[in-house]
Amino acid sequence: MNHKQRVVVVGNGMVGHHFVEQITSLINPSSDAEVTVLSGEERLAYDRVHLSEFFAGKTADDLALTNEQIYADWQVRFYTNAKVTHINREKQQVTTSEGAIFDYDKLVLATGSFPFVPPIPGKDREHCLVYRTIADLNAIKHSASSSKVGVVIGGGLLGLEAANALKQLGLETHVVEFAPQLMGVQVDGGGGRLLKDKISALGVQVHTSMATEEIVDGDSCRYKMCFKGGETLETDLILFSAGIRPYDNLAREFDLAVGERGGIVINDHCQTSDQNIYAIGECALWSNFIFGLVAPGYAMAKIAAKHILSSHSDCAFTGADMSTKLKLMGVEVGSIGDAHGRTQDARSYVFDDQLSGVYKKIVTDPAGTRLIGAVLVGDTSDYDNLLQYHLNDLALSVAPESLIFPLAPTADTISIADLPAEAMICSCHQVTKHTIEQAVLAGAIDLVGVQTVTKACTGCGSCESRVNCIIEHCLTEHSLAVTQAEPKRLSDSALIPVTELA
Repeated sequence: MNHKQRVVVVGNGMVGHHFVEQITSLINPSSDAEVTVLSGEERLAYDRVHLSEFFAGKTADDLALTNEQIYADWQVRFYTNAKVTHINREKQQVTTSEGAIFDYDKLVLATGSFPFVPPIPGKDREHCLVYRTIADLNAIKHSASSSKVGVVIGGGLLGLEAANALKQLGLETHVVEFAPQLMGVQVDGGGGRLLKDKISALGVQVHTSMATEEIVDGDSCRYKMCFKGGETLETDLILFSAGIRPYDNLAREFDLAVGERGGIVINDHCQTSDQNIYAIGECALWSNFIFGLVAPGYAMAKIAAKHILSSHSDCAFTGADMSTKLKLMGVEVGSIGDAHGRTQDARSYVFDDQLSGVYKKIVTDPAGTRLIGAVLVGDTSDYDNLLQYHLNDLALSVAPESLIFPLAPTADTISIADLPAEAMICSCHQVTKHTIEQAVLAGAIDLVGVQTVTKACTGCGSCESRVNCIIEHCLTEHSLAVTQAEPKRLSDSALIPVTELA
């Protein structure tokens, strides 16, 4: 009898769970491999992308991505409260904090990241918290119940989500950002200024270019934040959301290669410096870059799963698009590609309607024929169209400004028919136009059906309108009735585009 390959997964966040989902869909559990999941938290995987909805009434169960029955059905062994503290690379074993030992043939590190807390004197006080896990959210709710004022340190994407959480809890809310603008990674200066105005108009007080030097006892609130330059701000609760750092401690302690600034070094197959150990998601450093979005982590999970089961697989991680569309406290924000126009000789076109509160910028190549970046604040209705130009490297057939200027000639809108079959529609799950069309032809004649078959729109959800358009176009083109039979599962060959990078 052949020995089953023992695959141990350390970490059960969104990326770790996606790896489990991928590898169990590829293996024959009775012969190929056995999968063991070690979750450091007290629960199995949940949706961190929509974590802020916890404060809008969703429960931990609502956010759950899996449960004990699902893993049992997949024949996956799992352990919660099983934080791994030791790796014996020679014996190929891992040990948890409780002393449990697990043997592996292949080890997958999906340990994610942890919140960066600046080294500010006073940062360890009781009501100084972070925003990362469900346990953190429960701590925030408990602290907020006896607080009136809350401050978020950090004005990035997660910081603004955290501020929204404090606002939903009824606190007077402030955001303190060291940089001169909000969301400096995703949007440019013009977009950042408008975003600040919009967030402020919603009742959140924004303080940019502020460096916190110390947290001391307050006069009218629990604490007083002392800033460089002498200004102060009193608050009852402080929430740190000043960025993340890769959780690479196991790699550091047990001699796996790590980057100079952190992150477990991986190759194109997501292997670390030990060929039997893989790293995926926010803990991994590929080409000296750490990806902080879920879609690249999902792509890594798929590559690692295929390579573990077949070392001859030619699938490789080649990077990932970091474009994103979101809504923060009702404010629409979109960022595509080179949003800052840092490409040499790039051209920028800006539409800034301060009266309506809309800011749009597109960045093209020097010839003005290819879209390489965009920023949208206040109105993201152009996002899907611009993203397809960028992702598929489509030539602009009209003046670039017509894509965003409302008084310019008719915009060059991409029709569904014009998109190539391999056009990437859902970046989170790597779902192409062709895969969605195949799902429709197999009987998935609405969004729920397509989601079930392909997983499109089940990540961040920003591709929903484009997926609906493809469904409608496919139904019309093939004269399909909406009263069709139940959607059938696609053949393995039809599902290939879902699990491979374009």
